[in-house]
Amino acid sequence: MRISGATVLLTGVTGGIGGALAAELFARGAQLILTGRRREALDPLAERYGARTVLADLGDADDVRRLADEAAGTDILIANAALPSSGDLLDYTPEQMDRALAVNLRAPMMLARLLSPAMVEARRGHIAFVGSLCGLAATKSSSLYTATKFGLRGFALAFRQDLHGTGVGVSIVQPGFVRDLGMFAATGAKTPAGVRTVTPRQVVNATVRAVERDAAEINVAPPELKLLTAIAAQFPGFAERVQRRAGAVPTMREIVESQKSRR
Repeated sequence: MRISGATVLLTGVTGGIGGALAAELFARGAQLILTGRRREALDPLAERYGARTVLADLGDADDVRRLADEAAGTDILIANAALPSSGDLLDYTPEQMDRALAVNLRAPMMLARLLSPAMVEARRGHIAFVGSLCGLAATKSSSLYTATKFGLRGFALAFRQDLHGTGVGVSIVQPGFVRDLGMFAATGAKTPAGVRTVTPRQVVNATVRAVERDAAEINVAPPELKLLTAIAAQFPGFAERVQRRAGAVPTMREIVESQKSRR
């Protein structure tokens, strides 16, 4: 799917990776529709990129439907928005759980459902979900976040098969630890010993590649982390022991503490 000249709806634009995606999509000639919850964050982006903006809370089902209505004519959906949702499940209220599930899983699924019929009718379009390596392997203090990312990956890969032959592609891009921008970088935490990070540019490039080449799945991580994730997906009990020995528990504690205010 060519990005140049396409109308692209990008969610989560006011976060770090979202901003980097918006800049790259604009540079490639996309007509942008940007959405977020804060008007003061959207307005400068609208001016910078000549974009349409839609103020919407993805945790609100009515807002999600209204967003889809206002973004009619979208050629490419990039569902990037997500809540960190880290921490032990017993520390979450039912309302906080509902919000994490709504933003991280229900909203991207519903936007795909509402926007894809017009793409199918036009026989062109693409839907790209930004997930996480947590969609492949579980870690401590991430049960809620991991559930949403496992679900997003499953939905993306199955929905891709549903749309096969329609001219509409579906991809999922799954970063590991990203430095400088995004959820992990904002925590200030250090990765477990021996675990390297990737750059926002690598995530942006992978997302563009997924759209342009209709790639089913792209994992954005150093080779050793990709290998460890693949092993963890097949042998979760073994991976659990390795994570403890590698010092992952202190890292997760630091991440959880820094993200509590965003539940």
